[in-house]
Amino acid sequence: MPTAERGSTAPRATLTDVAALAGVTPGTASKAINGRGRLRPETRERVRAAAEQLNFQPSAIAQSLLSGRSWTVGLITTDSIGRFGMPVLLGAEDALGAGEISVLLCDTRGDAIRERHHLRALTARGVDGIIVAGRRTDPRPPLPGPISVPVVYALGPSTDPEDSSVVSDDAHGVRLAVQHLADSGRTRIAHVTGPEHHAAATARAAHTRSELAEFGLQLAAGRVHHGEWSESWGRQATDIVLRADPDCDAFFCGNDQIARGVADALRESGHLVPQDIAVVGYDNWDVMALASRPPLTTVDTNLLEVGRVAALRLMDAIDGNPHHGVEPVPCRLVIRDSTGPRAPVR
Repeated sequence: MPTAERGSTAPRATLTDVAALAGVTPGTASKAINGRGRLRPETRERVRAAAEQLNFQPSAIAQSLLSGRSWTVGLITTDSIGRFGMPVLLGAEDALGAGEISVLLCDTRGDAIRERHHLRALTARGVDGIIVAGRRTDPRPPLPGPISVPVVYALGPSTDPEDSSVVSDDAHGVRLAVQHLADSGRTRIAHVTGPEHHAAATARAAHTRSELAEFGLQLAAGRVHHGEWSESWGRQATDIVLRADPDCDAFFCGNDQIARGVADALRESGHLVPQDIAVVGYDNWDVMALASRPPLTTVDTNLLEVGRVAALRLMDAIDGNPHHGVEPVPCRLVIRDSTGPRAPVR
């Protein structure tokens, strides 16, 4: 037998090679590899052993033709920065990868025309389904239809109650934060958050009022303080709150950027965090939370799990078992150095 030349590669094994090694027909080998037909267990195992010995890789095109599926899913995101969309994508990929499904990522940059273009392209590629990941928690209109494949919305829910949407549970996240502050003895809790036209800001503010009432407490300074999602607003709001309510002993903030600004302003004004005033953020954005002085206690919105659950719901829909309505995913509280018991009054 001639020796293969150096640098050459062995020919790729075919289904016929597998069938010959296993002592079966190519049709039987195909059924065994693709899990079809009624075969004896020992025949199926013999074919699979032969395929493994030959390092046989089934043709993705052939498998798609047999199953009627492309084994690909489109993920449309409006988050060009990736701050919220990327964790959702990673969570979705974890779940889809276990099912050997590939993800095609499309960034609309928040543009409706670009979104329609990506939708047409994904449909033309024959994807089995689509996940739409929002940049914010604001509800959004459904994708323009008709659409021939299942769609699941993640983070930003669809306005159509018949659609399947998976979101982070803000009510649960706020409950964790307020309970943590109350359990540490805080009674004058301020809430500083983002613009009123953002769903996240208004929802978290409403949940904060409700949770404080459960503990017989009211907002420090008597109201929610709305502003920008920025450190500068956090610094400005700190001064506003402390002028209106000098006895304020905790700040619960609508995001980590605001909370970091609050922590900076408190430190610069001579207040100890958390001995004098505790600070809690929201989102668990490491860039902000860990760089804060001190590091922030914050609510993790569990976006990886949002993406994972959205992918599981999409796979259910692809298999003919669609879900409907909005499904909330619980948050978790990450406790760091910006909270703790209040220092005793001297």
